[in-house]
Amino acid sequence: MRERAGLSSTEAGRLLGTNQAQISNIEAGRFGVSPDRMRTLARNYSCCDAELIDGLISMTGERRRGWWEEYRSVLPPGLLDLAELEHHATALRSAYVSHLPGLLQTAEHAREIFRQVVPALSPPEVEHRISHRIKRQAILYRDHPTPYTAIIHEAALRMRFGGTSTALHQLQHIIEMTEHNHVTVRVIPFAAGSFPGSGQSILYAHGHVAQLDTVHLDTAHGSELVDAEAQLEKYRIVLDRMETVALPEDTSRDLIWSVIHSLKGE
Repeated sequence: MRERAGLSSTEAGRLLGTNQAQISNIEAGRFGVSPDRMRTLARNYSCCDAELIDGLISMTGERRRGWWEEYRSVLPPGLLDLAELEHHATALRSAYVSHLPGLLQTAEHAREIFRQVVPALSPPEVEHRISHRIKRQAILYRDHPTPYTAIIHEAALRMRFGGTSTALHQLQHIIEMTEHNHVTVRVIPFAAGSFPGSGQSILYAHGHVAQLDTVHLDTAHGSELVDAEAQLEKYRIVLDRMETVALPEDTSRDLIWSVIHSLKGE
């Protein structure tokens, strides 16, 4: 809002009766912001978008330490940002081709994933990442769970991370998760051929209003967060097109069951 208003942080601080440093700390999330101060900032920035202002106010208040903060000294900051992003999202959509979604992974499957990280992680680092990943999944079990849609390619279903037993347990867990009304799994079969977004994993986190949406990209060099409107629109289109080539929910479950039966038959 400040940038759209054409104000520097120094000018914004002057309007708020403070200094540039406090504006920077507010914008970086280091300082909590009260609802009244949020309204003052919006007024100073000539913002009349009531839905955006209400959405931001819903995120204000005292800065509380989330459970992910206990990992601050042992995990990369990007993983903490991901946990916080998922925690506050009103809905989540993800797409994976060669991996399964972290929110649907078992501990055994995750352990095999982390054992393959380059450079290699120490045993304690592996366990920290596993516990962090499992705690992220709490958003699917709380009183008001976050609606979650996962688009998974058939290739990911057939990757046997950790061997047949681990793969079988993992697929059965996904089937169990699809029994929850707030969890939707759509599978893109090999027969679908080419589609956009096949080269990366995507997590689209919906905010209280569209302007607060964020995309999380998981790359070999770390996490990347995207929130520019043009980029958000791009990823919405990519996910929509991936869903058009994915099987319906029931047929997706049937395909997962067929992979499970093939593993049991070996």
